[in-house]
Amino acid sequence: MTSLPILRYTLTVATGAILMSCATVKEQQRPPTVAVSPSAYDRQQVEHSQHFMRHAMPANTPAARAAQGTKAFGGHSNPASPTPPGSVESSQSEQGIRYPGDVQFHGGNVVQSAEEYLIYVNLASGTSCHTIATCWGDPSGFLHDLGLSDFIHVVDQYVGVSSGFRYGVSQDSITVNYTPTAGPGRPFTDADIQTIVHAVVRAHGLPTGYHSIFDVFLVPGQDECSTSAFDTCYSPDKPATFVFCADHSSVDFSDVGHVLYTIEPYADVTGCSSRPNGPNGQLVDSTNNVLSHETFEIISNPDGTAWWNELDTAIFDEEIGDECSFLLFIPPPPALPGPQSVVYFDPSNVILNGHSYLAQPEYSNDQHACAVPTGGPGQ
Repeated sequence: MTSLPILRYTLTVATGAILMSCATVKEQQRPPTVAVSPSAYDRQQVEHSQHFMRHAMPANTPAARAAQGTKAFGGHSNPASPTPPGSVESSQSEQGIRYPGDVQFHGGNVVQSAEEYLIYVNLASGTSCHTIATCWGDPSGFLHDLGLSDFIHVVDQYVGVSSGFRYGVSQDSITVNYTPTAGPGRPFTDADIQTIVHAVVRAHGLPTGYHSIFDVFLVPGQDECSTSAFDTCYSPDKPATFVFCADHSSVDFSDVGHVLYTIEPYADVTGCSSRPNGPNGQLVDSTNNVLSHETFEIISNPDGTAWWNELDTAIFDEEIGDECSFLLFIPPPPALPGPQSVVYFDPSNVILNGHSYLAQPEYSNDQHACAVPTGGPGQ
């Protein structure tokens, strides 16, 4: 697996040019920075990209519930490429057995091994937090422990391999300064996220394809919408359009190839947060739970053409994380007015590589149930 260079430097991307400058000692302590212009070469590549797919994680909101049964959360399609060696087809149809929760294989690609690259957008933009730790906690540490745990092996049945140490995370953080196409303070769109990912890939010469995953983290207050219509969004400040908490996507660029990425908006908000009183605090637990959901799903269904439950259409075509994304309803304290309960995601307490986390179960066809680690060191 490829990691970012040890040398610390500042990158500026503008109309295809990359300018490097020597870093001071203070700057060497900062992650590399990529500044992206909407009119740059990266934007042009996004405009000509193909085979875009997105699959979103529904928020616990009235808008999301109203969107049940629609394509607001993304869609699936027929595979655009041959099935890779090692992919596993379900044997249920041959056995004549049907378990309602089981996901089916649709012939597409899966991620048998990968390195994840973490991209933090507008970290120094004057929002309520200014460091990775205060905005999100330690996503890199969580992914490191997940990759060393038994929990990640839930995906073995879907990707056709069972060896260890297949999913790692780059220890270098990448920060990006970016102004959305719609203007300062406006929501990002999927095209903005693609521009950011494309710039990072190109500037750092990072590998793409089915062995790389790029996770794009957004600061508190930054909305993200699936299109420029701004009607299907992560938008806690606009409840009427607040439909999803995160998503995973794939897209083909003519120059850097096939790219897999997730969008990770700020998770510690009503509608996306995990239940309180977890092992690491609600901010960290919420970030890790949503990140875990998207990581498992992008491995088992990177292009929307591999594993999902085609018969469970009450909400949308569910992937292995959707099947086990449980909710907790907490009545409001008697002193507060209003009949509405507070709704949180309700992940499980798990031990990953000896550390305590909250992470939701993932659906296992082998068990015909939602699976979590059994506990103990290394789990």
